[in-house]
Amino acid sequence: MALADSARGRSPSGGPLLAPSLSLDAGGAASGRRSGYITIGYRGSYTIGRDAQADAKFRRVARITVCGKTALAKEVFGETLNESRDPDRPPERYTARYYLKFNFLEQAFDRLSEAGFRMAACSSTGTCAFAPEQGGPADDKIWTSYTEYVFCRE
Repeated sequence: MALADSARGRSPSGGPLLAPSLSLDAGGAASGRRSGYITIGYRGSYTIGRDAQADAKFRRVARITVCGKTALAKEVFGETLNESRDPDRPPERYTARYYLKFNFLEQAFDRLSEAGFRMAACSSTGTCAFAPEQGGPADDKIWTSYTEYVFCRE
């Protein structure tokens, strides 16, 4: 069955089977846009007291990271893409060192949507630590999380 699916251009999960040449160049040639993937990531944290009241103290998102092909990231985010950590990356190469100059996930999602991307997957992880080690009240817990969103354009 898997061989038959491969012959029809489908992966075992039923999605399209993309060859490297299609996923990078040919897929977007008809529309004038490249196909590919961009991953958006961010770290978040918040503190919840013993009573777990609705008044949890959230910290703002410090940095939204961008991972993907350099040319694709520049096309989508333009001047809002901070390239200072990887300034001379060739356009055909991949990087995980870019980040955005703004701190609003919705703004990143809007730009990706306007560029024809759709969310393909997301993942999040979280940890909890008690705050007294950081000088907080004895009953407070600090939660930290890391979340990634994978967007694709075919």
